[in-house]
Amino acid sequence: MKSYIVLGLIGFLFLSCKKEIKDKNEVMQNQETSFISNSNSRDSLYNFTYLPTSTTKQIVKHKYYTLSYNEKFEQAEWVAYELKKEYLKNGNYKRPYFIEDPSVTTGSADWRNYKKSGYDKGHLCPAGDMEFNESAYNDTFYTSNISPQDHDFNSGIWNRLEQKTRYWAGKYNDIYVVTGGILKDSDKKIGTEKVSVPTYFYKIILAKTDKEHKAIAFLIPNEDSDKSLYDFVVPIETLEKMTGIDFFPNLKNLQSSKDF
Repeated sequence: MKSYIVLGLIGFLFLSCKKEIKDKNEVMQNQETSFISNSNSRDSLYNFTYLPTSTTKQIVKHKYYTLSYNEKFEQAEWVAYELKKEYLKNGNYKRPYFIEDPSVTTGSADWRNYKKSGYDKGHLCPAGDMEFNESAYNDTFYTSNISPQDHDFNSGIWNRLEQKTRYWAGKYNDIYVVTGGILKDSDKKIGTEKVSVPTYFYKIILAKTDKEHKAIAFLIPNEDSDKSLYDFVVPIETLEKMTGIDFFPNLKNLQSSKDF
């Protein structure tokens, strides 16, 4: 009689474990399917085809933008995201506090590094590009998405470029944006964590027309300027040499120009 009870218990435990493994696999498959549908849709520019290379191998994927974090400089070397025409909305959400990014394994810089530094907490993926959804908007306030910017630069020419980027999203219906600071020659540091202050910031905008991909790239000093945005247009190759990043490794012979 005891042997039957023992066998019965073993059988019950085996079936329970089998069911648990099956349920776990189903959850993982559902999560994978969800990730693919959100981030790698056939009809979306936001997929792995367009991601730049990472010099640090620390790529962090949020729902609506991806970044490559550089611990040495305590900021992202690039942030990449899709901006659709239908994203251009004014959500009028309450502005949250900046917080550290829990997905950065080495820890993103604390916002207090910027306090009394004389520099703005400059968004790389602008909060204004993510006002179509409150969660997307809030995600732009991770400290992995900010970099020290001169106030007049941030509120001036950089803001003009962000507005122009939204104009292009409306014109082309769907664009892809990559942006960041030039970190290699950044000597000035702020805060206890020695956050590097980039001397230049770059932004690349990619659009896909019926016939081809087209792009425009900007390299702008981290300072006030009244010049035309087009005075700062550069070849993508210039940015690749300065950063060591291959921005569109899966697109052959992509050239940037002022004709955008």
